[in-house]
Amino acid sequence: MVDNAAWTAPLSFLDVLRDIGKHFKVNAMVSKESVRARMEDREVGISYTEFSYMILQALDFHYLCESQECELQIGGSDQWGNITAGIDLIHRKQNRQAYGLTLPLITNADGTKFGKTESGAVWLDVNRTSIYQFYQFWVRVDDRDVVRYLKYFTFLSRDEVEELARQHEAEPHARIAHKALAREVTALVHGEEAVTEAIRASEILFGGDLDGITEATFREVAGEVPTCELSVDRFAGEGLWLPELLNEAGLAQSRGQARKDVKGGGVYVNGIRTDDEQHKLTPSDLMFDKYILLRRGKRNYAVVITH
Repeated sequence: MVDNAAWTAPLSFLDVLRDIGKHFKVNAMVSKESVRARMEDREVGISYTEFSYMILQALDFHYLCESQECELQIGGSDQWGNITAGIDLIHRKQNRQAYGLTLPLITNADGTKFGKTESGAVWLDVNRTSIYQFYQFWVRVDDRDVVRYLKYFTFLSRDEVEELARQHEAEPHARIAHKALAREVTALVHGEEAVTEAIRASEILFGGDLDGITEATFREVAGEVPTCELSVDRFAGEGLWLPELLNEAGLAQSRGQARKDVKGGGVYVNGIRTDDEQHKLTPSDLMFDKYILLRRGKRNYAVVITH
């Protein structure tokens, strides 16, 4: 693996214009499908940076071909224009033949690129996309995509996929195929233990109890809900009044509202419902000596983290 900064960083803008840019015709660049489509979209358009990216990718191919004998570039079908630009540059600068191979781009049913969400890309790196988020990404795929993705991304047999397809058609609300997809891909990327953690975290965030939860799983949960940091000293002595904690954690607009919520039976502390508006929390309520999971209603969560 190489870093293209090794050959691009030393170049000045004038170097690129003089040595590389002269080999590119603007009319040819504009004719590339990826560029033309963006230019025709008046609302989005294309920036100079994006327009110039073709030159940088071509430069990468040229350098690798010259220094590493790399003659083939493989990419998604949306990279065809950039790849052919590199092939042309290699022919002009080195007078040799290079090649490109593109693969069909995986898209969602709505036409968007696979792997993109409203919050950004889905990563294999657990530090960028948590195990829970990764698992949920697959659980939430469009009904129209789930069977196709089972074929693409899992090693399930044809018979197993067809059976899941039948179950999905009969009971789409059960999301049997989605859960199978999430389970298989998460296990493939992160391991079986991670699947157990992701499923457990999902159960908790949908009202399940906390019996037997591990700290690793709890941290997955904490990463998906609002958090509130408090000094552990706040829980010393008689303890911290629950309505006060609900207010500070953002689950109630006021202590008065919090008292009503508690009295109405809509508040849960570490998965256990409490309707005692005078309830106070002490260090013994801290899970793993550090956390408290609060829930108001069915879907409003907060995690208190002590320090």
